[in-house]
Amino acid sequence: MATFSGDSQDSTKKIRDTLRLSIIEGGFAQAFINWTTGSVLIGYMIFLGASPTELGLVASVPLLAQSVSPFVAYLTRWFGSRKIPTAVLATIGRGLWLLAAVLPQLGIPDAARPAFMVALVLVSSVFQAGAGTLWTAWMSDVVPFERRGRYFGRRTGIVGAVGMLANLAAGWFLDRVAAPLNFQIVLLVSVVCAGIAIYLYFLHYEPPITKSTLTFSDTFRQPLKEPNFRRFLVFAVYWQFSVLIAAPFVFPYFLEALQLSFTQIAIWSVIASCTALFTTIFWGRIADRAGNKAVLAIGTFLAGFALPVCWILAGLTGNLTYIWVSAIFDAFAWGAIGPAIFNLMLVSAPQANRVAFVAMYSLVTGVAGFLGGVLSGPLLILFQQLEFRAFGVQWTGFHWLFVVSGVARMQAWRFLRRVQETNSWRTRDLLRKARFGWRGIGFPWR
Repeated sequence: MATFSGDSQDSTKKIRDTLRLSIIEGGFAQAFINWTTGSVLIGYMIFLGASPTELGLVASVPLLAQSVSPFVAYLTRWFGSRKIPTAVLATIGRGLWLLAAVLPQLGIPDAARPAFMVALVLVSSVFQAGAGTLWTAWMSDVVPFERRGRYFGRRTGIVGAVGMLANLAAGWFLDRVAAPLNFQIVLLVSVVCAGIAIYLYFLHYEPPITKSTLTFSDTFRQPLKEPNFRRFLVFAVYWQFSVLIAAPFVFPYFLEALQLSFTQIAIWSVIASCTALFTTIFWGRIADRAGNKAVLAIGTFLAGFALPVCWILAGLTGNLTYIWVSAIFDAFAWGAIGPAIFNLMLVSAPQANRVAFVAMYSLVTGVAGFLGGVLSGPLLILFQQLEFRAFGVQWTGFHWLFVVSGVARMQAWRFLRRVQETNSWRTRDLLRKARFGWRGIGFPWR
């Protein structure tokens, strides 16, 4: 538990400097993340000859890796710092991507390369998940409670803009340089960016902490003893499973079914990231005023309805305008979901031994997401047997997958309403007051 004094002028300056520095660190980290996931990773896997099952696995094993989080939380009892363990775990996890960059030179048989990538992503993600658990608990002690919504909303927006530029650069490069050299260079540069981000950790302020007194079994049991946190976990598990039913095949759909180039996918990311610059700040300020639950309810519904509808219409009509519109909806939906679910997790967990609660959240949502991702490949194969053509349009297995995931996502609010949050508004009240604009919510736009 943090024991620092917010009244200390020196601590206040260190916190302020760290909040700024964390945004810079986040930009470099986001470049690494974007260049080792998403369209880059999927494109590399397709080039290597991955099957639908392998595509589903490579997108979902990072979530399975989150199951290591409770073990990391327990080990923190032996450390007086979270900074050094975070940096060490991040260095190992991100450094392993050097192997992906030189994969064609490793002498691995062509048929085994997709499986090798799945294994590499899994091992790398284990270390990165541990680092993420420690970083979350660390930053939750640094960022003042009353500013979390605004800060993480602003950080998400700015970091997303950096990720946008990274995607644009990678897309342009991948379309102009032959494979596999194009993927190799992008992956090498991503590791360099990761190294810079890790170096910046050492410049962050870490409030003094008291070593955890949790036993190994308490690391698992204590989060489950909190009734409200259990209800939050039920929502989070349902949500993550619903998302991963379709998420692994969005970029394959863009690349294979819609025949988008890497540059076009990068443009999609640009539209989403530019819009997210405003939506994350917008939703963060609303969450500070109205609570995270209402913001999450709206965001999850948008992610379940607007996004699949746009993707399906683009495939049925061949009109890519729907894809560009989906990028705007993506920013509105995930600009609400990302910061709000993070903050709701923090407010649902007591400050004492919070790292154990963060770890349990990572564990259960990781397993849920992994199961959803594992199921997505076989589901797509099954739905491909149910494809049909009617009224001049082709309904594909991708479309069935998006419908199933979309309907499931739209029901997430049913689990969310059971979670208690102090002073949170009902979703209907927020929507009603929003009809009168920003002032209707209770404060001016500035």
